Amino acid sequence: MSFRLSSIVPTATTSPENSMNPMHREPNSSLPTSDNPNKDLEFGKGADDTIDYMQRAQWLRASVLGANDGLVSVASLMIGVGAASSTSKAMLVSGLAGLVAGACSMAIGEFVSVYAQYDIEKTLIERCEANDGEENKEPLANPLLAAGASALAFSIGGLLPLLAGAFIKSWGARLGAVSGVSSLGLVVFGSVGALLGGAKPYKGALRVLIGGWLAMLITYGILKIFSALFHINISSSG
Repeated sequence: MSFRLSSIVPTATTSPENSMNPMHREPNSSLPTSDNPNKDLEFGKGADDTIDYMQRAQWLRASVLGANDGLVSVASLMIGVGAASSTSKAMLVSGLAGLVAGACSMAIGEFVSVYAQYDIEKTLIERCEANDGEENKEPLANPLLAAGASALAFSIGGLLPLLAGAFIKSWGARLGAVSGVSSLGLVVFGSVGALLGGAKPYKGALRVLIGGWLAMLITYGILKIFSALFHINISSSG
């Protein structure tokens, strides 16, 4: 990449030697200059202050989105059970079961998905090395890391509604606590995901919040209708 001299130093007066040189060109002040010489650099290449968002894709998807999944899944499950039961034990058991099952499912799914990506990358690198004769040192996808990050993130997200309302005795206060804490968590996770992805935080937060509300509302509505139609009421002495 080249930089125009006129963007770095002021225009100099022409010396007699330069005026006799046919290869000499005066700096043209009318040409546009770049305020940021690094703007033509690719993200993550050749500049210390630029961010390579593509390098963030794997762990961003496995962590922030995993936390969102955990929060929405466990909160929706607890609220759905709350539509058919007024006891705290039922919500606690359902939330805990959803957290464990969801974390395991996320880990297995992420492992299978990223391992497929790993196989593709390895095959392409081997072909390039065979054609070029040069060793490729690009890092490959890590299925175990992605699976662990996904399970951990899901568990962290799922713990928020689980701890918020599982031990509250009052049915109305319990549902309110789960909904409130879940909404706050969705805003935080959505904002963080948008910031790390280079987007505006309020858009990401609003998107995730609306999606979470819909999931919880639909789950509650379906379970409420189902329990009313079939006269299901989960009761407990505690």
